[in-house]
Amino acid sequence: MEEINRSFYSWLHYGTELLAAKGIREPESDAWILLAYAANIDRTYYSLHSRESMDLRDSHLYYDLLVKRAARIPVQYLTHEAWFYGNCFYVNPSVLIPRQDTETLVERAELLISPGMHILDLCTGSGCILLTLLKNHSVTGVGTDISEEALEIAGENQRRLHIRNSQVSWIQSDLFDDVGGTFDLITANPPYIAEDEIKTLDPEVKDHEPVLALDGSIDGLHYEYRIAELARMHLKEGGWLLEEIGWDQGDAMRNKLNELGYREVEIIRDLGGKDRVAVGRMV
Repeated sequence: MEEINRSFYSWLHYGTELLAAKGIREPESDAWILLAYAANIDRTYYSLHSRESMDLRDSHLYYDLLVKRAARIPVQYLTHEAWFYGNCFYVNPSVLIPRQDTETLVERAELLISPGMHILDLCTGSGCILLTLLKNHSVTGVGTDISEEALEIAGENQRRLHIRNSQVSWIQSDLFDDVGGTFDLITANPPYIAEDEIKTLDPEVKDHEPVLALDGSIDGLHYEYRIAELARMHLKEGGWLLEEIGWDQGDAMRNKLNELGYREVEIIRDLGGKDRVAVGRMV
């Protein structure tokens, strides 16, 4: 590392160039996020003090973060923050990083929700889907995950979003194994990437995000089909199932939901125009 006594401006320039040289997709954005995190500043502070020297301790932290990001560790795991649907969620490598694609599922769910509904969110991970719905609506919910570590993260995000214990509960379960009762709405973002495709993903994903939350078995449809089949026993009459799916799985999921007797089956596309959410109603 070169001289560490740099200004904020100089550090940001250095960070951007370092990450760009390592092939990071958005080097300037990531360099800024890590700088803001390391020095605990915002854009306003930066604009007023950019030529001032950065604190030595903050400089060391920033450099360490840059090295880790250059090694393709996701920036969200370095700052432990991921924004989703207007809220900041705590994340670590025990959970998938919430993505904008998943907001498509939340947007569709919000059109179906009415006060008093009871929601089940499978493969809850950080809890971003369920907690967003609970924060925005007068509903209750249950979040499940096979990972105990993921449920701890979901609980932390519950506290961050000030969701009452009376509004949500968490269950460690392999899908429906330890789930009782019926629900008005079931949501899920299950593993849906075909096992052979995982090795082709960006290093940030395949090397750092939990494989348990990615691997959808041979064709990526294993868990999606299983959820659709089992959800019928846990949906109230007129209840809805919403599953996030892969971009090339729309036709398969439409056929499966129709085959299982769901009605009002629909495949919703994300902002990029790709199939993203499978919807069906149990009547």
